[in-house]
Amino acid sequence: MVFAKYMHIERFGTQEVEGIEDGLTYIFPKIDGTNGQVWIDDGVIKCGSRKRELFPNEKDNHGFREAMLGDEAIHKYLNEHPTHKLFGEWLVSHTIKHYKKDAWRKFYIFDVLEEINEDEYKYLPYEEYSAELKRYGFNVIEPLSIIENGSHEKYMELLDKNTYLIDEENKYGEGIVIKRYDFVNCYGRTTWAKIVRQEFKQEHKSKPLTTENKLVEEKIVNTFCTDALIEKTYAKIVNESGWSAKFIPRLIETVYHDLITEEMWNIIKKIKPKTINFQTLKSIMTSKIKEVKSEVFYG
Repeated sequence: MVFAKYMHIERFGTQEVEGIEDGLTYIFPKIDGTNGQVWIDDGVIKCGSRKRELFPNEKDNHGFREAMLGDEAIHKYLNEHPTHKLFGEWLVSHTIKHYKKDAWRKFYIFDVLEEINEDEYKYLPYEEYSAELKRYGFNVIEPLSIIENGSHEKYMELLDKNTYLIDEENKYGEGIVIKRYDFVNCYGRTTWAKIVRQEFKQEHKSKPLTTENKLVEEKIVNTFCTDALIEKTYAKIVNESGWSAKFIPRLIETVYHDLITEEMWNIIKKIKPKTINFQTLKSIMTSKIKEVKSEVFYG
């Protein structure tokens, strides 16, 4: 088994996950850590972040690789299940700070990918992996609800039920992830959907953000360059390197990169721009980052 990027989880309501609610859906709490994966290849335990394999003497994804290589249960499970890859969240501090004190720096498994043959893989349904993982003592993220033929309204009701690992009253998790294990989107891919609490509130709190007299680039920034994206990117930089003013260009470039690479298809489908001036887009986005993180730029 080799490294592969974990899927990009799409916003519920976009074309990438159109129809995912038409069947048996599992709604999981979304937690705010860093994505990790672990598998075995020719008897050697391998680890990765969402986007890259982790190697010795390189950045270790906040200590994830070291922790997995030192975990006897990981070695035992993967040696006994060599066709499985474990995906999960390594809980380190990002935007959300109100997790339980004893929850940090643990691996919370949310998906198991099984290799069928060299070129064929499938995500195992929750019922097929949960009991076995728990038998090994792993932390397994459990569904908040299982809903047949869901709807936007039903899923929204579950946002306030995501108190998984939360340590404070009247505080909630990052959002929810919606899975349907037999779902294949219109492009032939298995893809999960998400509703993120902060992004949803920002997107819906002010309708005038996308009126026709706005620049298309401003519409894009207002809709897709959310406070949550900016805060999460900032938190990742702080956790990896600390913070000083020299990281401001890195913050801007990383947000811009993620906006373009992860959201362009949704931008095209939702905004339907005839043209995009990317210089203008980046300028408006930079102003938005300065507004959200004013203490970094002017503090």
